[in-house]
Amino acid sequence: MNAFTARSGDWALVTGAGRGIGRFLCRHFAAKGMRIAAVDIDHAAARETIDLCPTEGGALRCDVSDHESVLAAATELSDANIAPSLVWLNAGAGSATTVLDAKPHALDWLLGVNVYGPIRTAQAFVPLMPESGPRHVGITASSASVTPVSGPYTLYATTKQMTAAIGEALMAELAPKGVGVTILCPGILDTEIWNAAQARPERFGGARQTPGEVGDHWRAQPGPDVLARGLDEALAAGGGWCIVPTEIDTEGKMADRHKAQSAGLKRYAVKPT
Repeated sequence: MNAFTARSGDWALVTGAGRGIGRFLCRHFAAKGMRIAAVDIDHAAARETIDLCPTEGGALRCDVSDHESVLAAATELSDANIAPSLVWLNAGAGSATTVLDAKPHALDWLLGVNVYGPIRTAQAFVPLMPESGPRHVGITASSASVTPVSGPYTLYATTKQMTAAIGEALMAELAPKGVGVTILCPGILDTEIWNAAQARPERFGGARQTPGEVGDHWRAQPGPDVLARGLDEALAAGGGWCIVPTEIDTEGKMADRHKAQSAGLKRYAVKPT
């Protein structure tokens, strides 16, 4: 894999850039001199992110769960001759709903943002990248992508395991082109993902404010800046998995998942060579 070095003046495109990890990513790469295309369903929030960056940039409104909205954003970028050398598929939504209890709107929303979203944005934005030079694609999954699915956020964890699988697919597809891919798996951070429904489109049931006390657990965690070291190391290595847990038992849960998979492996269908 080719190491990615942020170059001053190159463009970085980040979805879900209006707050949380997306805002951190924009500021992180702007601090390295990159120009920023901040993409978010909340245009005002994306604009606030650009105002916090020390370099040139622009804000675009885009609902990653809406195919036409994604295509329109890609056209706007193309018309502005913006060819991002870094594309970060970060937009995500959270919900406490379970697989068995999810209502149709909640199911469609989480799949639309966490699964169809990165696919649509990859299809739209990756072709805008330059044909040569340092190029990289990032995708924000979750520590829930690498540990066993457990309650109460089982539907969210399920979709985030799918997000990570999309990252693996992009690794396989982009490696022959010399484009590295990083799958970022953060632990619980002090972001507003617990209140993601504040930006939920009407077709999925409309915006809803989650009671503030629900966010107390997230507010007690480190901020997204804790990702900086692991992120830089992953990019310098050309990509791969970048797992930055904030819970002490994450590594053990990962080992438990791998142990359970190995225990279920039946070797009798493999023909000896």
